[in-house]
Amino acid sequence: MTTRADFTEEEWRKVLEGPTSAGMLVVTASKGGMFRETFAMSKAYAEARAEHGGSELLDAVVATNPKVEHIHADSPEAARERLIGILGEASALVASKADVEELGVYRRFVISLAEKVAAAHREHGVTVNDAEARAIEDIRVAVGLASA
Repeated sequence: MTTRADFTEEEWRKVLEGPTSAGMLVVTASKGGMFRETFAMSKAYAEARAEHGGSELLDAVVATNPKVEHIHADSPEAARERLIGILGEASALVASKADVEELGVYRRFVISLAEKVAAAHREHGVTVNDAEARAIEDIRVAVGLASA
């Protein structure tokens, strides 16, 4: 089993940034709902904590409070690219240290979190709008669950 001890401080920080970066990609994909969407991110962590024991790696990730680092970027597109880059780095780090099962658990948590964030705010009767759906697909590609 992969644990927090398998990563350097810098690597672990990046692993922790992966899920919250996915959440922020969805939050910033369209206007409105930021409070509900941010709350959904925290709720995803709480739900994963309640399922404790399936993966030591995921248990360690969700034991932390989700923190969103402020991304400094010149444009929304630059911020989006930075968040996607963080996701790719985080997933690659997990892939380099974890077994296939734990990597899958990490990736599924990231996608699940993104989907919960997207569904947290209804706009015009639509649960997940087109921009959020595109963001989720970008997240799938970044973590290696879909091809570009």
